[in-house]
This record gives sequence, C-alpha cells and structure tokens, in this order.
Amino acid sequence: MRASQIAGLATLIAALTLSTGCTRLRSHQGYIGDQTLLNSVQPGVDNKESVQASLGRPTFVGQFDQNDWYYYSRDARQLAFAQPKADKQYVLKVRFDSAGNVASISQTGTELISNISPIGDKTPTLGRDTSFFEEIFGNIGAVGAGGGQGASPNGPN
Repeated sequence: MRASQIAGLATLIAALTLSTGCTRLRSHQGYIGDQTLLNSVQPGVDNKESVQASLGRPTFVGQFDQNDWYYYSRDARQLAFAQPKADKQYVLKVRFDSAGNVASISQTGTELISNISPIGDKTPTLGRDTSFFEEIFGNIGAVGAGGGQGASPNGPN
C-alpha cells in the first residue's frame, strides 16, 4: 500500500469512529400499555380493582388526592449530547369517586409539554449591585462599628 492509501484509510476509519457519536438515540419512559386496553376503561362501569386488573398498577398516584391514578408514557429522541425531545407522550388520568368507582377519564399528549428556557445565565436579584472587590473588602471597618445599641454580651451592668 502506498502512503496516500494508508492516509485515506486512516481518515475513513477516523470519520466512521467519530460519526458513531452522532447517532440518534431513542428512549421510552413509563407505562407500556395496549391502546385497546387503555380505551376500555369506562366511567360508571369500572372500579379500582377492574382498572388495576386490566391496566396494572398506575405509574403514579395523585399527590393530593389518592383517587387520581396516572398512566404515563413518553417516547423521546436525542442526538449525541443534546437535550432529549419528546416524540410522543401519553397520559391517562383515571379519577375515582369515594366508593372506588371510575368517575372520569382524561387523556393528554404532547400538547401539555412546556419548554422552559431561562434568559441569560444569571438570576436577577433585588438590592445593591456590587463589584467583586466591594464584596471582598466591603466589610472592612464595619466590624465593631455598631452604635452601642442592644444588650451587652455579659448582661446588664
């Protein structure tokens, strides 16, 4: 082999190795269920036992109301080191009445996903705007300069 062929082969191997880091990753989180079973739950017909028998345990139970059951599923994609983005999301909320019967069902998808993008890299605060050196040397001379107010550390004299 000539030197130019070896250099070309090395470049090709390096390019293939580097391109494997840019592959698209897919992930699934949460509940894996059958759409027919998810659609079979009906208000006024099912109760907690029948829902758990057909759908299984919920992904999570409501924090403020134990009668809210949530079945959550999300498919996401990610390119290399970028943030993952949701392709599909499915949330089934089953609400039970006090007797344990299904009172209502609601289904949502990706329309409720919100993208929070903070502006800048600093949190705005109220108060003085001080420089680095004012933060370090700002208390010089302030120690012990209290005005004599308050009780003495040893009690009344």
